[in-house]
Amino acid sequence: MGEHSVSTAKDELELRAFTKALLADVKALDRMLKEGRIESGIRRIGAEQEMFLIDKSLRPAPVAMEVLDSLEADYLTTELARFNLEANLTPKTFGGTCLSEMEAEIRDAVLVATSSAQRIGADVVLCGILPTLRKADLDLSNMSPIPRYAELNRVMSKHRGGAFRVQIKGLDELDMTHDNVMLEACNTSFQIHFQTGPEEFARLYNLAQAVSAPVLAAAVNSPVLLRHRLWMETRIALFQQSIDVRTATAHARGGRPRVHFGDRWVREGVLDLFREDIARFRVMIAGARDEDPMAVLDRGGIPKLSALRMHNGSVYRWNRPCYGFSEDKAHLRIEMRSLPAGPTILDEMANAAFFFGLMASYADEHPKIHEVMAFDDAKNNFFAAARHGLQAQFSWIGDRTYTAAELILDELLPHARAGLEGAKIAGADIDRYLGTIEERVRRNRTGARWVLQSLASMEGTTSPENAYRSVVSGLVQRQRGDKPVHEWELASANEGAEDPRDDFRTIGQFMSTDLFTVHPDDIVDLATNVMEWEHIRHVPVEDEGGHLVGMITHRCLLQLIAMHSAGEGQEPVVVSSIMSPVAVTASPDTPTLEAMKLMQEHKISCMPVVEGERLVGLITGRDLFDVSAKLLEHYLGNSKLGD
Repeated sequence: MGEHSVSTAKDELELRAFTKALLADVKALDRMLKEGRIESGIRRIGAEQEMFLIDKSLRPAPVAMEVLDSLEADYLTTELARFNLEANLTPKTFGGTCLSEMEAEIRDAVLVATSSAQRIGADVVLCGILPTLRKADLDLSNMSPIPRYAELNRVMSKHRGGAFRVQIKGLDELDMTHDNVMLEACNTSFQIHFQTGPEEFARLYNLAQAVSAPVLAAAVNSPVLLRHRLWMETRIALFQQSIDVRTATAHARGGRPRVHFGDRWVREGVLDLFREDIARFRVMIAGARDEDPMAVLDRGGIPKLSALRMHNGSVYRWNRPCYGFSEDKAHLRIEMRSLPAGPTILDEMANAAFFFGLMASYADEHPKIHEVMAFDDAKNNFFAAARHGLQAQFSWIGDRTYTAAELILDELLPHARAGLEGAKIAGADIDRYLGTIEERVRRNRTGARWVLQSLASMEGTTSPENAYRSVVSGLVQRQRGDKPVHEWELASANEGAEDPRDDFRTIGQFMSTDLFTVHPDDIVDLATNVMEWEHIRHVPVEDEGGHLVGMITHRCLLQLIAMHSAGEGQEPVVVSSIMSPVAVTASPDTPTLEAMKLMQEHKISCMPVVEGERLVGLITGRDLFDVSAKLLEHYLGNSKLGD
């Protein structure tokens, strides 16, 4: 999330002062470009590796601060959530063995983080979205204690003026609201950087926009969110919506969200992007302001442009322009932000090599990509890749149409190879990384496909809780091997946690969510038939807003039958006249033992599960009986004679 040093910016005077510094930074950058003070003639690459921390039950472990406290590794740092870490890698000159060197550095960083996490009972896993995440994990108590994060949450919540809403349709449909920015913490990425000279920035940035789609299509690794099967790379939709602070008026005008792809090709250079983002997106947080950047330039120094970098860190283009500096040089780079973490470090580096190779090749072959490809096609391709992965349909250069897989195999891999060879990348590295992409595409086995196929293979053989946990366990175990994802066996149900209680600790893990409901004004005959057709004894009654207002039970119907037999109630009876009041409810996070006690105390055989006043599930006495039976079967089956 960028720079950590911020002021609270709670008054307009402070924001105005920061805005003034931001405009001064833009003028200074303009001067640097005109005077040739930005490094040119060299290409470097870099990356940021994000990762999840998990506990022994394979769920998020909010122990990032404890992991970091035991290390002396400046390259490891916090992310938004306490269950995330980030490793910042050393920039490398693009050539020779830079790719395998980067891979080795990532492996070392992940190993250091893993060793530290394991000392406190946690572990590390690389995945775009952790399959075992729950909404309860996205509480502010799990936010990293960094002032910038708290300030971003405060300001974005204020600008939003209400809950953040996420609506994503895939195999399943997710429609939820959340009261803070922690939804963004569901995402972890492998962000790669490509340094450019200022004179070539526009054409290389446009190329990055064009080739991001096919690279993403081969890299998709985030198909599930909160147990919903959504896009092949759900991070793309989630990130855009999770911090969308547009008002209803801005939505109506078609205003752009702070996470965006862009709307047009870049014509001039990097200033086009910085100026547009300042014009479109108002300052939200104020950071430390440096001395006058013009004064720094006057004495031959390199300004930090801290205000510009701070604001740029609060606007999230999928390909983001970046300004950086060392003691004697300033540079520009393109940060590709759309690639997910995992499923293996080899797979990540293969994705990076594919992107870097295309950038190097197309820089010469298509220096004016905007003349041979419509921007709308590049944008549509990007979102099609996120939704469908290798099955996406692309409109490509010259108005040709391909599936993503066809385009990669027939057209792009040879170009990527030529680009890497032209940059004098080691031949063994080219073969290893591009060979990984080729086999992954030929076998149609991306990380996203592996997750979905693993879940499908376990359907009906184990609980949903254990299935998702088994997927995470499979990720952890396979990531420690040398095989890329296209060579993995599917996860199996026996890979989950050994303790079966982990399946049933809270009622949200096994409650019924496929519910049949009626409204208060419906006739009772409808409820009766629903109960008969679906073989159920309880039907929740909810109003138009989805709020639970009562229950129709088998006992209610027996009472109605008695009334009819006495000659009463010959007119159609409505649900509201016979429904039972709701005696007690629980939340998905209610411990199972507590739910048992509540149902026993209130003498009920069914308990609604609500979240935010809305019905999300049901727990019945039969559900609890089944849980008890499964646990008893496990312990009796594992007990020794005489125990």
